Amino acid sequence: MAVRLLRIHLDPEMTKRATGGHFNFVDKIRNAAASRGWGYEIAPETDEPPERFVYALHHMSGPRHKRVKIFRRTYYYPFWHIEPEPQRWRWPVASASFSPNQIDTDEARNFIHSLRKQNLPGISPVAPSHVLIPLQRELLQARSFQTMSPLAMVEAVAKTGKRAIATLHPNGDYSADEMAALEALSARYPNLTVGGNSRELLAGAEYVATQNSAVAMDAYLLARPVVLFAQIDFHHIALNVADMGVEKALDHAPEHKAHYAKYLFWLLREQAIDAMAPTAELRILDALKKGGWPI
Repeated sequence: MAVRLLRIHLDPEMTKRATGGHFNFVDKIRNAAASRGWGYEIAPETDEPPERFVYALHHMSGPRHKRVKIFRRTYYYPFWHIEPEPQRWRWPVASASFSPNQIDTDEARNFIHSLRKQNLPGISPVAPSHVLIPLQRELLQARSFQTMSPLAMVEAVAKTGKRAIATLHPNGDYSADEMAALEALSARYPNLTVGGNSRELLAGAEYVATQNSAVAMDAYLLARPVVLFAQIDFHHIALNVADMGVEKALDHAPEHKAHYAKYLFWLLREQAIDAMAPTAELRILDALKKGGWPI
């Protein structure tokens, strides 16, 4: 019988880290594969499906194939997912049920404090003064996982009359039409401004309105309410426009309460793979087995 091979496709920077022994999660994947007698190699990214007896892991995205899985960091280090498809809202965690009563309060509180110190150093909540709207890409169109276009989302928040700040994604590469549309909205609504640093503005946000930006996870760290206009894996404690409608979701946002610490503990510690945990390699093997991989 041919030896099965696990091939991990990485970009040049990740390849350098992995070959230099500075990519802990990849090391854990290699050890997990070796424990089952599989071969292992690192290769450049490709759109080609793997050949026979080869099983491939791609970072973020890759070809659709029964012997291909995607690995992706779960917002914060050292948490990861290994899944058959890249869209986070299609992962099992998105349809899982969050039960706060099953999470220890003290353990969750210690966890969120540590996570906040690690990821938002020097940032603490201050008196709310605005609604933060962290933008992503494709501002003018509503895609299949969105309730409306990002531009329409910005206008919906601006219509509430609250001071609103829409921040641009650092890698947004926005078109002239997109920027002109944002400028037209800010001219129409005096309470709306465009620009600024999302993390710096987060401390004074009354709530965050977004399609599915990871800034919402930072909002959870600061116990700030979140209104989601699109599908995503971390929707459980947010106000969802798809479920409630835009007016009701925005109206309820300022007073929205949630189990932020327990939720982050559940989402990261229990639903993701903690690469620093003693159980990491077993969790990796479980993720690889899903979908029929014979490992």
